[in-house]
Amino acid sequence: MSQEEGASILNPMIPSDADFSPPTVGIIGAGQLARMMLQAAIPLGVRVRLLAERADDGAALVAPDVTLGRADDPVALAAFVRSCDATTFDHELVDADALAALEATGHGLRPGAGTVALAQDKRRQRQLLGNLGFPVPPHRPVDAPADLLEFGAAYGWPVVAKAGRGGYDGRGVWVLGGPEEAEDLLAQVNPAAVELLVETWVPIERELAVLVARRPAGEVVAYPLVETVQIEGICHEILAPAEVEPRLAAEAEDLALSIATSIESTGVLAVELFQTAEGLVVNELAARPHNSGHWTIEGAATSQFEQHLRAVLDWPLGSTALQAPAVATVNVLGRDAVDPLHRLPAALAVEGVHVHLYGKAARAGRKLGHVTALGQDRVEVRDRAVRAAGLLTGAVPAGSAS
Repeated sequence: MSQEEGASILNPMIPSDADFSPPTVGIIGAGQLARMMLQAAIPLGVRVRLLAERADDGAALVAPDVTLGRADDPVALAAFVRSCDATTFDHELVDADALAALEATGHGLRPGAGTVALAQDKRRQRQLLGNLGFPVPPHRPVDAPADLLEFGAAYGWPVVAKAGRGGYDGRGVWVLGGPEEAEDLLAQVNPAAVELLVETWVPIERELAVLVARRPAGEVVAYPLVETVQIEGICHEILAPAEVEPRLAAEAEDLALSIATSIESTGVLAVELFQTAEGLVVNELAARPHNSGHWTIEGAATSQFEQHLRAVLDWPLGSTALQAPAVATVNVLGRDAVDPLHRLPAALAVEGVHVHLYGKAARAGRKLGHVTALGQDRVEVRDRAVRAAGLLTGAVPAGSAS
């Protein structure tokens, strides 16, 4: 078999004839994830087309090929998917039934409609992962007020109620200390309307995450286990690798690989985990590049964004090896309405940091970018990343002592 024939079999989206043209990957959504996927596509020679709701979305500002349209418009969605060789996602806010109909007619959606539906629905995630034998907390769908109260009585308070769909950065999650707090929530939230889920409260020692990537041919790789530092439900820092026993790190990576294989995901899958005294517990899945993997742009041999594109195109996956003993990423969370671009020179003066800004309008609490630092010492690396992020937000005054 010739090299060209082998390449064509391994990489079905790359024809071996002389009429080759680069594949076009469509991305539904045009936020920061799409922006960073676009950056990863450039050195690969991959064409990227965006379906953006607004012309000033972060990725639309820098992309040469943008279609304006809403992901919840079935006509716009179908036309966009038909124009691409393969289509992937910046977010999960797409009608899974519409995706399934497109998939049934042969359009390449990666991840597939079933994986997107699973990522959208926390109740479905809990049921499926539990049925497959993965470690999840005791849980129950809440279809009527009595379901929540009965669960608390059976398992003990506190419990955690979650919106089955939507909810991020701490929204759509309620820790309920007793029946009175449950009644208060039920007075404000219709369980049927938000598809509530209730589960036992998990005593968390650390929040961890593993990114895995899988291609349709079946190849699957895992990145090193990381620790995510959450404050009020919002991810502030990612520290790689997580400081845990090697046995636990290997267990976490094996768990994530098994989940990706079991659900036949395509592309990057983020598996969020809780470390408890009893062991690992699966928190949530995200079927796309993820905040917990932004460190990989500089900190791994292959970034999660390049890896995702490789997987979407069914190309061989890249190395996930760390590029330094310690990597820290700190999110740039807005404190005011000042664009961090105005403070960028001060942040760039911090030695060895890598700044990524998302092109989003500044407001308090919004993720506007991230900063990554690499080095030999975990504490020193984190301090540099924290300082640069603080300079960008104004939390650290410019010109202050290090």
